[in-house]
Amino acid sequence: MKRPQLLTIGAAALLIAIIYFGAKKKPNQSKPVAETHSPDDGHNHGAEALTIDTFLAIGKKNLSATQSAKISQLENSISRGDVKDQQIHVYHQLAKYWHDSANSWEPYAWYTAEAARLENSEKNLTFAAHLFLDNLIRDDVAERRKWKALQAKDLFERSLKLNPVNDSSKVGLGACYLFGNISDNPMEGIQKLKEVADRDSNNVYAQITLAEGSLMTQQFDKAESRLALVLRHQPDRLEAILMMADLKEKTGHKQEAADWYSKSLPFINNEAIKAEINNRINELRK
Repeated sequence: MKRPQLLTIGAAALLIAIIYFGAKKKPNQSKPVAETHSPDDGHNHGAEALTIDTFLAIGKKNLSATQSAKISQLENSISRGDVKDQQIHVYHQLAKYWHDSANSWEPYAWYTAEAARLENSEKNLTFAAHLFLDNLIRDDVAERRKWKALQAKDLFERSLKLNPVNDSSKVGLGACYLFGNISDNPMEGIQKLKEVADRDSNNVYAQITLAEGSLMTQQFDKAESRLALVLRHQPDRLEAILMMADLKEKTGHKQEAADWYSKSLPFINNEAIKAEINNRINELRK
């Protein structure tokens, strides 16, 4: 296993914890995702290469006849559902079916989010937002990652309307910009994150997310100072330890990188990952 793969399995999976990195639209098969909500609700993102229709079409190709009939029956019951609670119930049923029976992530997340939008509770909106955000961090397909980031952005914005002082949602919103490439201004996400970090320097979620952004842009000094702050408060924070090890390796400090990788071992239960980290440590110490 190559080192980037190791970091994907180890650090990236751990970064999910941070974004929780801290744990649907009404389907219209004839229209792309950008058109399924009114233009003034923060959901109209222009013409996108990928839409929910794309993911539903892909998912349906892999369905059996029985599964296809069940999905169609549930979809048809949405248009007949005049009562919001009934629609919410059907969205949850669709989400569960796509997840448990059809094994298709994007439709599952979409219908989970659609239910959350109708429920309009901070808890459910943030859950759905983090569902998209956690997943996009591991996604290496740029257009798919952007689609997920736009969904998470909308959900975080709705949540913040209900609770404008939720710093976790503010950081999550900033992370959408940072990791989803949804703005022509790369500083937009950083500014949202800094708003939280500058007000509360001990906010670990904000500091680690900013550190990751600094690593992406090779601003290693900034990344190190933020990681050092996190580790002063939480010396056993595994994702911060692995990020510091990666930083030291990228900057040519092999022995320090090996030391940081060594510090991660007591906190890792997966024996395969521990073996790969030990191999990396041995290579760095040569």
